[in-house]
Amino acid sequence: MTETAIAPPLTKEATMPQGLKRAFAYAALAAISFVMLYPLLWMVSSSFKPENEIFSTTSLIPENFTTDAYARGWNGLSVSFGWMFLNSAVVSVLAVAGNLISCSMAAYAFTRLQFKGRKFWFALMLGTMMLPQHAVLIPQYLMFLNFGWVNTILPLVVPKFLAIDAFFIFLMIQFFRGIPRELDEAALMDGAGPLRIFLKVILPLSTPVLATAAVFSFIWTWDDFFAPLIYLNDIEKYTAQLGLRTFVDATAQSDWGALLAMSTLTVLPIFVLFVMFQRLLIEGVATTGMKR
Repeated sequence: MTETAIAPPLTKEATMPQGLKRAFAYAALAAISFVMLYPLLWMVSSSFKPENEIFSTTSLIPENFTTDAYARGWNGLSVSFGWMFLNSAVVSVLAVAGNLISCSMAAYAFTRLQFKGRKFWFALMLGTMMLPQHAVLIPQYLMFLNFGWVNTILPLVVPKFLAIDAFFIFLMIQFFRGIPRELDEAALMDGAGPLRIFLKVILPLSTPVLATAAVFSFIWTWDDFFAPLIYLNDIEKYTAQLGLRTFVDATAQSDWGALLAMSTLTVLPIFVLFVMFQRLLIEGVATTGMKR
């Protein structure tokens, strides 16, 4: 009869390989992160370099530090770049407000109200998520042209108040389904109607998903280049993204330093917004569709 071998207790030397593996993993992740962030870091550092130094070196440390590119970019166009920043801010804030109001109301109707054809309209709403934007571009442009809205911000803002972003509706539907219906029933017993339940019960409990929708809506609208390019013609009405294009000219000299400087400033609002609402953003994505 053989004796059972007893494993020796783990010592510090035995645990060292696991620690080394973890250190190598962290080092690999740090290297990958640096590779991914290098274009952004290069853009920021190049905005502080003279024009002749931007493409002559890959170093992230400017040899001759200067802020002339920011002055040229801010005041180098016929319209101040600050005015374009303001145009982008107005369009983005209105788009966020429109999406939060219309999409939350549509999601509440699909999850809490009973009406004829609800399943059909829900399926139709999901179908719009699979419809390419370019398939409806020409009909939309002709419609807005007949309305007299071309060269105004109305085509960029008004549709947001009509719940055209099905992704946010679907996101809120999944979150609203996790809110217990007993709360609705208790509010009904107290005499509250559907609108009051929506305003006093559903919305206060939906801060994470509303913050998620607001952040994504702001980022997508702020970064949008195609829609403003189609509908805006006058430089006074340009958004920041269209303003960046004016620094690059295929037929004349391009001001790369000013372009990189204004690109750096354009990234800052998104970075600040993400840092401020990071906790709510992660919570909204993590809890969507989960029963609590």
